Amino acid sequence: MKTRAAVLHQVNSPFRIETVDLEAPRPGEVLVRVAAAGICHSDWHLVTGDTKHPLPVVAGHEGAGIVEAVGPGVRRVKPGDHVVLNWAPNCGECFYCLHDRPNLCETYVGPLWDGVMLDGTPRLSLNGQPVYHFSGLACFAEYTVVPEVSCIPIDRDFPLNIAALIGCAVTTGVGAAVNTVRVRPGSSVAVFGAGGVGLSIIMGAHLAGAGRIIAVDRAEAKRQIALDCGATDFLLAGADVNHEIRRLTAGRGADYVFEAIGIPAVQEQCLDAARPGGTIVLVGLSPMDSSTNLPGAIITRQEKTVIGSYYGTSNTARDFPLYADLYRQGKLGLDRLVSTTYTLDQINEAYADMLSGRIARGVIEF
Repeated sequence: MKTRAAVLHQVNSPFRIETVDLEAPRPGEVLVRVAAAGICHSDWHLVTGDTKHPLPVVAGHEGAGIVEAVGPGVRRVKPGDHVVLNWAPNCGECFYCLHDRPNLCETYVGPLWDGVMLDGTPRLSLNGQPVYHFSGLACFAEYTVVPEVSCIPIDRDFPLNIAALIGCAVTTGVGAAVNTVRVRPGSSVAVFGAGGVGLSIIMGAHLAGAGRIIAVDRAEAKRQIALDCGATDFLLAGADVNHEIRRLTAGRGADYVFEAIGIPAVQEQCLDAARPGGTIVLVGLSPMDSSTNLPGAIITRQEKTVIGSYYGTSNTARDFPLYADLYRQGKLGLDRLVSTTYTLDQINEAYADMLSGRIARGVIEF
């Protein structure tokens, strides 16, 4: 079949909307009509080359949609089901799955980073040449074929534009606060970066009962958005930010400091923003060839903990429905994340808006 998709042909070039060929799902695969896809910085890393990936590629890893057809042997979903797409599927049988870390499942990492399905081949092509799938999802397309294990069913009456954000930003951010470090009630939290992931961390910290939540961002436009999501304070990024964080935390620094951008210099700044005995959580994805200089003497003498959080230390089969239920209960204001909606043809405009810092999360609606 044919489908329209946003194709990235080379680094530092815009997405091009093209009609590509999409094969029918093979055994263990599902054809999904994409309803919504989030505008996430991780896809932009493909454009800048900070994330190395085979090209051309259809990006998009934060999505939700409706099952149109299934390949042989598929039992998890059926046509008509609504699904959230999981970009880090798990097998349930490897070392990490059996040790309650399905977000680190090792079974599917190879083919997904190679931009292909689990059998090692893509389903997309253009003029007879292969087009690769980012994270096995490629949801910057009207239709996509994904592995069955990437489909998490959701209630049919749940808004799919919100469901798409649960597929990445919400699970990554909320999970960092409630799963990775389990923020304690009454504690102080600083969050560097108030994009979709950072705002989700703020909501997760608020859900966990943090007493003070300090949002830090370079864009003044994020102030009210962050406060609406549960922050108690907002600081503009700058040289005196850590001084202000200490002023707001009895001179000590925050109990938990989250970095939600993926910039090594900011990660280094976060170490100083945490109190002695505090925890620094690295959530943002840094460029693949970058490194972060964190002084060991300070980490040792001040007993600071530095920890990574990948996909919110999630169990997606458990957490996707949980976050959807918390949204329905009014405990997670996920609709506050959706600043602007776009058509697929506006994808380059959507990324320009993201980079400007004016929006919380943009969503492509099909």
